[in-house]
Amino acid sequence: MKKLIVLGAVTLLLTSCGNNNSAENKDNAAPGAEKTASADNPSYDPKRGEGKFTSVEVGANLDTARAGSGNKIYMVKCSSCHKLTDEKLVGPGWKGVTGRHTAEWIMNFATNPDKMLDKDPKAQAMLELCLVRMPNQNLSDDDARNIYEFMRKNDGVK
Repeated sequence: MKKLIVLGAVTLLLTSCGNNNSAENKDNAAPGAEKTASADNPSYDPKRGEGKFTSVEVGANLDTARAGSGNKIYMVKCSSCHKLTDEKLVGPGWKGVTGRHTAEWIMNFATNPDKMLDKDPKAQAMLELCLVRMPNQNLSDDDARNIYEFMRKNDGVK
C-alpha cells in the first residue's frame, strides 16, 4: 500500500506541469484569462502585469554587460527551478519567454511574484500548470533588468 501511494505521488508530480511545447501553453495563458482595466483595478494592464514597471526601454541590440550580470543572478537564484530550454523543471523553461511577455511583465513578475500570482491571469495560469508558487527572491530593479537582458540573450538577441 505504501509503495502504491509513493508511486501515485511521483506520477502526479512528474505529470502535473507537463511540457511547455503544446500550443495551449505557448503563451502561458488560460483561454479567456485576459483581464482588462476594471472598477476593481483601473490601472491593470495585462501586458505589463501587476507592479511598478510601466515602461522599460529595450534596445534593439543586446546589452552584453547586463546579460553577463543576469547570467550570474540566474545561476545563483533561478537555475534550480528554471531551465534555459522550453522544458519545465519546477517552473517553466525560459526559452522564448521574451517573445511571450513584455519586459515590464517579466520584470514585475521577477520583483513582485506574490502580487502577480494573486492578480495576473497569465501568472495564475502558470501556477495552475506548475503547482508551485515562485518565491520572492528579493531582486532589485537592476537585478530584474539584468535577468531580462540575459533572457533576451538566451532567446537569440545579438
